[in-house]
Amino acid sequence: MNMPREVVIKGAGDLASGVAYRLWQAGFDVVMLELPQPLVVRRTVAFAGAVYEGSVTVEGVTAELCHSAAGAPGLLQKRKIPVLVDPHGESIPLLQPGILIDAVMAKKNTGTAIGDALLVIGLGPGFTAGVDVHAVIETKRGHNLGKVIYAGAAEANTGVPGEIAGVSRERLLRAPADGIFKPLKEIGDMVAPGEAAAMVDHLPVKAGTGGLVRGMLYPGLAVKAGMKVGDIDPRGAAVDYKTVSDKARAVGGGVLEAILNRFLRDC
Repeated sequence: MNMPREVVIKGAGDLASGVAYRLWQAGFDVVMLELPQPLVVRRTVAFAGAVYEGSVTVEGVTAELCHSAAGAPGLLQKRKIPVLVDPHGESIPLLQPGILIDAVMAKKNTGTAIGDALLVIGLGPGFTAGVDVHAVIETKRGHNLGKVIYAGAAEANTGVPGEIAGVSRERLLRAPADGIFKPLKEIGDMVAPGEAAAMVDHLPVKAGTGGLVRGMLYPGLAVKAGMKVGDIDPRGAAVDYKTVSDKARAVGGGVLEAILNRFLRDC
C-alpha cells in the first residue's frame, strides 16, 4: 500500500505539536485542527498558539493560522503547518487525509471513527485499537510511553500527573474558582512554593512547589474551578522549556512506527 503524505491532527497542544514536529521532519504534510480558544498551557512548544498569535515557531518549524481548508495547500507549499479553527473536524472530508491522528487528549473519543482515513491513530486513553481507531499510542509516563497498541486501549487516566523530580500533583497550577485568568509569572520565570503565579479574578493561584514556570494559559481566558492553568517544573532553571519535550518526542516516535507498520509492512 502506498504511504500517503497528507496527515490531519485533531488538536495542536504540546503532545500534538510534538507529533506534528516529528512527522513534518520526516516529510509528511501536516494540517492541524483546533478550538476557537485553545486552553493550551505549554505555549512555547504548542502550535495551538497560532490561533492567538497568527504564527508560532517551534524548533524551526512554523505553523500559521489558516482560515479555510482551501488555504491549506498554499501554506504547505510555503513549508508552514496550517492550523485551522475546526473543533468538529468539518474540514476533514475536504482535506482528505490518508492519516488522521486524534490528539485532543480529552481522555475520551469525541467523534473520531476508524473509517475517517486509511490510518486512524488515537493518543492516550479513550480509544480502542481495532474498534474506533487502527492504533493507540500510550501517553502515560513510564516504561510503555510511546508504545503502539494495535489491539485494545491505553492505560486508563488516573487523574494524577506523572512525576517530575519526585513531584506530581503539586507541580500543576489549577484555577481556585471560575473566572478570568491573569498570569503574574511568564513562562521561563522561577516561582517559590506558595507564591502567587497567577490570578483568577481576585483569587491567587499559588504554586504548590518551587521551580521554573514551564506552562501558563494565555491571559484573559475564562476558566473553571479546578482547571489546569499552568505547569511548574521542579528541576528549575536548567529546564529547556522552548523545545519539544521527551514525552512528546516518544509519542511522536510511536506515531511514526504505527504509520510505517501500516504502509510498509507488506511492501
